[in-house]
Amino acid sequence: MARNITPRKENYSQWYLDVIKAAEMADYAPVRGCMVIRPTGYAIWESIQAKFDAAFKKTGHVNACFPLLIPYSFLRKEAEHVEGFAPECATVTHAGGEELEEPYAVRPTSETVIGYMYSKWIHSWRDLPVLMNQWCNVMRWEKRPRLFLRTSEFLWQEGHTAHETEQEAREETMRMLGVYKDIIENELAIPVLTGEKTAGERFPGANDTYTCEAMMSDTRALQAGTSHFLGQNFAKAFEIQYQNREGELAYCWTTSWGVSTRLIGALIMVHSDDDGLIIPPRIAPVKAAILPISKDESIAANDILPKAKELSAKLDEELGGMFTRVDTDFHVRPGDRFFAHLQRGVPLRLELGEKDLAAGTVRLVRRDTGEKLDVKNDAVIPTVKQLLSDIQSNMFKRAKDFREANTHDAASYDELKAIISEKGGFVRAHFGGTPEDEVRIREETGATPRCILPGDNRGKCIITGQDNARLTIFAKAY
Repeated sequence: MARNITPRKENYSQWYLDVIKAAEMADYAPVRGCMVIRPTGYAIWESIQAKFDAAFKKTGHVNACFPLLIPYSFLRKEAEHVEGFAPECATVTHAGGEELEEPYAVRPTSETVIGYMYSKWIHSWRDLPVLMNQWCNVMRWEKRPRLFLRTSEFLWQEGHTAHETEQEAREETMRMLGVYKDIIENELAIPVLTGEKTAGERFPGANDTYTCEAMMSDTRALQAGTSHFLGQNFAKAFEIQYQNREGELAYCWTTSWGVSTRLIGALIMVHSDDDGLIIPPRIAPVKAAILPISKDESIAANDILPKAKELSAKLDEELGGMFTRVDTDFHVRPGDRFFAHLQRGVPLRLELGEKDLAAGTVRLVRRDTGEKLDVKNDAVIPTVKQLLSDIQSNMFKRAKDFREANTHDAASYDELKAIISEKGGFVRAHFGGTPEDEVRIREETGATPRCILPGDNRGKCIITGQDNARLTIFAKAY
């Protein structure tokens, strides 16, 4: 167990912060609620970003860039939107030494300004669909900040699309939800449940919101990504009209969808342990660390290092990128060198010492299980590739098994309250209540409805007792 990391069972919140500090992922900024993402953390974000960006482009989306400042009057044009975001908005009232005639909001999200621009660009049905995405920072004033999970400023992507028909927009909403699920599960090794948000949890201004919900290692839920069917709400607010195929003016149907740096928080809380960070191989910036080792620095540098560099080059070629790192900190004790890579979550450690060199072997150490294997030189590359695949699969299976072991069913409200209080985790229950009922549940249990599960599993609502209620996941959440 690492001395610089508080055990999870003692203090989960402190454990989380200690993992971030030990891996040198982020630090608090001088502005309250903001963070500085350090190179280790940012490299993980770049890797996540690359996976999503490639998937967006495969589905026909293009990247654009919209302004950070939004006229405050724009937010007021969509009533639910301004009501939902006004408490979180940071505003600019002075610039150039003068008070502005109209304040600007520092974007909490960009539906309004993008809606305004779409109204200028879209004229005919031939202009549709418009499929755009932007990678940017947003500002939502956070009263209880926590690195990566909730900060006043954070990085994300926000997709915004406009369509000719309701059906096309709904298909887009579900398509992007599927893209999120695929990457979060297959690249980040985080199992998620997808479904629709209840009325009380819906994005302000959306007709319907769909979500990816993940379970953290303390059994709390985290919203990992959302996709919104906006209907014609923003189209009408910003006059996004076009001449349809019959020659008449019609309003577009729009969507928006986003994931953010809180995925890094999810990555930490789903996979890491009391020794530090663990990163799934497919998302790891460094997939294997290679350590030339000798008590004699000159032997390490002159005899073993060339072999390590040769192995690194071959692995990078096989893995299709610069995914290995040769550790040349010969002045540091081997145990400390091992531990530094372990705490940064590197999936595989390759140790090459004098005995290994003489025997024609390399020692491979897995981060997820700690298993050690001594492998002949000619088998190292295929073994590394197989181990990286095995680690990825094992991390996903371990997280999914944990979720399933901590998912329960409740047939009544009393049963839901007891499970939340005594066990935690995800609770499946039929629910068809109002947003007011959701407030009551949150106040009495601390839990919220995370998502309505897909399918036609209907039953009696645990709150109202009415039939035909949909099966819903409840949990305490970040």
